[in-house]
Amino acid sequence: MKRTRIILFAVLILCLAAAGVGLWFYRYATTPTGTSETTAVVWIKPGQGFFEATAQLQKAGLVKHPEKFRWLAYLKGDERRIRAGEYELSASMSPRAILDTLVRGEAILHKVVVPEGDTVCKIGESLERVGLVSQEAFLKAAADPALIDALGLEGDTMEGYLFPETYHFSRDVTAEQVINKMVAQFRSVFTQAWKDRARDMGFTIHEVVTLASIVEKETARPDERPHIAAVFLNRLKRHMRLESDPTVIYGMKNFDGNITRKDLKDLTPYNTYRIKGLPPGPIANPGRDSIEAVLYPSEKSHLYFVSKNDGSHHFSRTFSEHNKMVRRYQLRRW
Repeated sequence: MKRTRIILFAVLILCLAAAGVGLWFYRYATTPTGTSETTAVVWIKPGQGFFEATAQLQKAGLVKHPEKFRWLAYLKGDERRIRAGEYELSASMSPRAILDTLVRGEAILHKVVVPEGDTVCKIGESLERVGLVSQEAFLKAAADPALIDALGLEGDTMEGYLFPETYHFSRDVTAEQVINKMVAQFRSVFTQAWKDRARDMGFTIHEVVTLASIVEKETARPDERPHIAAVFLNRLKRHMRLESDPTVIYGMKNFDGNITRKDLKDLTPYNTYRIKGLPPGPIANPGRDSIEAVLYPSEKSHLYFVSKNDGSHHFSRTFSEHNKMVRRYQLRRW
C-alpha cells in the first residue's frame, strides 16, 4: 500500500512537472519577442536549412531564444516544412505566429504590371527593375526552344504569348515560372470560342496573335482597333502588303525614334513594306481587345489609314483619298 502511494505520488509529480514545462513552453510560443511593430524583411532561400533560417530570424531580432524556437518547430513537426521566400515579420509576432507564417509560405509578393503592347524585352526590363529576374535570364528563357516546345507554342520566342496583366511574384521566382504564369494567363483568355473563330477565319492562333500585336502597336484607342484590324484583313485578302511601321521598327536592330526611307527599303523578316503577308511572329504582346478586334473586326472596306496626330486615324477606301489625307495630316507638318 505504501509503495503504491509512492508510485502515485511520483506520477503526480511528473504530471505536474510536465504541465509546468508545457505551460512554460506555451507561454514562450505565444509571447512576442518584443512590442515593436517595426517590420524586418527576411529572405529564406531555396534549400536553406532550418538552423540557418533560425539564425537569420535571431539576427533580425525576431527570435530571442533560437534553441526554444527550434524545439517549437520540432514539436510541431515543422522543421522541414518552412517554405522559401521573402517574409515581412515583426518582433510583435509570437514565435508560433512567425513559424506558422513560414510554414504557410505567406511571403511578400512583388507587383509586376505588363501593359498591353509590351515586348518581351520590355517585360524583362520590368522584372529586373523590381529585382525579381534579370533581363538577360528572362530573354534567354523566352527564347529557349525546349521551353517553347514544352508550352506548345509557335515561333522562336514567347513574344505574343506573355499576356498583359498585373502579376504578383515572390522574390525567389524563376524566369521559367514567370513565363509559365503569363502563358497560362494567355490560355485562360484565348477561349475555345476564339479558337473556333480563328479556324473559321482560316487563321492559326499564331497568325491571330501576330496580327493582334500589330493592331496593338498601331493604335491605343479601343474604338479604333476593330477598324485597324479590318484594314489589315482587307489588305491580306487582296494580297496587298500590310505596310505597317511598327513591324519595321521591331525588325530594326537600333531604333532611334525615327524611320527613314532606307529603313522602309531594308529587307527584314518584319518589314511589311517589303514582304507579303504577316511577319513571322508577333511584334509585341497584345491585350484582349486587340485579339478580339482581329477575330471580330469591323465590316468596313477600308484599305488605308493615316494618323491625324491627335491619337486617332483617318480611314480611306481608295489610294487617292489616302494620299489627300496624308497631305492633310502628315506632309503639312514639314
